[in-house]
Parts: sequence; C-alpha cells; structure tokens
Amino acid sequence: MPTPSMRAADTRWLTLYSFTRAAFSFAWVAAAIALGRHDAMIAAVLLCLYPAWDAAANYLDAIRSGGLKRNPTQAINVAVSALTTLLVIAAVQHSQSWVLAIFGAWAIGAGVLQLATAVRRWKSHSGQWASVLSGAQSALAGAFFIQQSFALSAPPIVTLAGYAGVGAAYFLISAIWLAVNASRSRARQAAGT
Repeated sequence: MPTPSMRAADTRWLTLYSFTRAAFSFAWVAAAIALGRHDAMIAAVLLCLYPAWDAAANYLDAIRSGGLKRNPTQAINVAVSALTTLLVIAAVQHSQSWVLAIFGAWAIGAGVLQLATAVRRWKSHSGQWASVLSGAQSALAGAFFIQQSFALSAPPIVTLAGYAGVGAAYFLISAIWLAVNASRSRARQAAGT
C-alpha cells in the first residue's frame, strides 16, 4: 500500500507530466499555425512528431508509475502511437486525406486509452476528470477527422492544431488541479502537526 510520501511523489510526477504535456502541445500548436500551414515540409515533420511525442510521453509516465505491466492502457498507447507515427510518415508522402484519416483512427484509440488510464487513476489522484473529458473529446474528434478526410478542405495541420490546442488545455487544467490539491493537502498536514 502506498505511503503518504509515495502518493505525494506520484502527485508531483503527474503534475509535472501534465504541465509538460500542456507545454509541448501549446508549442506544437504555435509551430503548426506559424510555420506548418505555410510549409509542407515543416507540416510533415510536425505531423510525424505529434504521435511520436505521445508515445514517448506515455512510455515515460508508465515507467515512472510502476512500469508497463502495471499500466497496460499506457503500454498499448505507446504501441498505438508508435505505429501511428510510422503510418503518418508513410502517408505524408502520398495523401493528406490519408494523414487525416490515420490521425482520426489514432485519436479514437488514444482517446479511449487515455480515458481508461484516467479512470484507473481516479481514486488515487485528483484532476482525473479533465483527463476523462480529454480522452472522450479525443475519441469524438477522431471520428470527425475520419469524416473530414473524405472531403478534405484544409491541410491536416490546420485541422489538427485545434485538436492539439484543446488537448493542451485539458492537460493544463489537470496540472493546475493537481498542484492546487497538493498544496491544500500540504497545508492541512502542516496545520495538523
């Protein structure tokens, strides 16, 4: 059974993780809007980078949170995101519609896996409601991307920038929620001693 100090360390990690995910996504959105929509090569690199980052982030979080065996939803997410990266690398050379469809399928799968991870963490960590909402929104957005891929009107980088921005906001909300709750918990402990 985790001790209070272990739970505090886990919360600090999850807070840092959430802030890092938010910062990366906000930076990715800025690069997509400022550079990617004007330069196809930069857009291609950004499109490949996004699921690769998700794979790396899920891997680090799973390892830090007890390993891949104890975190099967994240282990699957690592594999799914890594495969998506390879598929996007192939698709950017052929069809923007395929890129958006691949992102759509990935958003559905990654969203469901994120939701499952958040539900599993619900009892041990506050702020998971934001991750639940983010996972559900991701799955819905994925279905929209697949639909849009049949009648692509804007480059995928533009369409996906909004999606990444919403995801960044959810990670930021979760990080702030975790940080505030940890601060309140420390204050209660200090008052009780």
